[in-house]
Amino acid sequence: MNDRPRLLANLPPTFFTRPEFAPFWERLRARAELRQTSHDLPKALAPDLAWADGVIMWAWPDYTPAMLAASPRLKYCGHINASRRQAEAALERGLALSEARHGWSEAVAELALALALAGLRRLGAYHHAMRGGRERWVCAMPGDVDARERKLGGKRVGLVGFGRIGQRLAELLAPFRVDLRVYDPYVPESVLAAAGARGADLPALAADSDVLVLCAANTAEAEGLLSRELVFRLQEGAVVVNVGRSMLVDMPALAERAARGEIVAMLDVFDEEPLPAESPWRSYPDAWLTPHRGGGLIESLTGILGMLADDWEACLDGLPPRCPMTREQLHCLA
Repeated sequence: MNDRPRLLANLPPTFFTRPEFAPFWERLRARAELRQTSHDLPKALAPDLAWADGVIMWAWPDYTPAMLAASPRLKYCGHINASRRQAEAALERGLALSEARHGWSEAVAELALALALAGLRRLGAYHHAMRGGRERWVCAMPGDVDARERKLGGKRVGLVGFGRIGQRLAELLAPFRVDLRVYDPYVPESVLAAAGARGADLPALAADSDVLVLCAANTAEAEGLLSRELVFRLQEGAVVVNVGRSMLVDMPALAERAARGEIVAMLDVFDEEPLPAESPWRSYPDAWLTPHRGGGLIESLTGILGMLADDWEACLDGLPPRCPMTREQLHCLA
């Protein structure tokens, strides 16, 4: 009789074909009977969930309390990302719950730093000019130097959100000796001080920052944090980096200012993704765009899958998890 634990992995199909993830699946097969599926609908997931002792998945399909009640063997749910509704259902059921979204954070923070530097130094403009043979060389220093190009060192940098991404970005910014201020109502001043930052309200952050980075969690509470009014308080030439979600900012207002060349918009996220070919954002001279690439590296995913494997094995062995999701953390989820 086979009494091995049963583990369901419900993920997009290429998770099972990428060679980089093969060691991860081999590791899991050593401890459990592994079933790999790619269900997108709850009704398709339900029978396999009822079979499993544990599941590793993204945030979809969204399982319900009824589905969990119909899964009597289930004791562990490990998520790359989870919705608040999912997490509440799992915790209410008394399941061990892991959520490894912080595995994206280091890569997102690095991209935020890269975008801030590129915006200040106008790297995109120089690159395109050089590619097209249209570059302008400085011939009469300092008379023909572009004053819009600036260094990061010593600048006033504002962070909207100080979770894992913001805290890692603060570490990366330390060598630049920036004046770092943060808006995050969930983070105590002691945490900010330990990171070399200080708290500020949003209007002050918008009005006074040379670089403003949006990296708050994509929760309902964070929607529209940078309102139209605050967008129009941004100082001339401010570099706005968004590696969070487009819903954090009034995008039409940001577009107005970018179209007039009043700010430098460094965007990794948009209201509609993929970004339509006819989007005006593609034409603004001081908007530099990346296609939602913040954390999505194979390195990030191998780390995330490793965290979830650790927690599945911890659940089997009766040990504390590495990345538990608790009720106190639910406010971080969408």
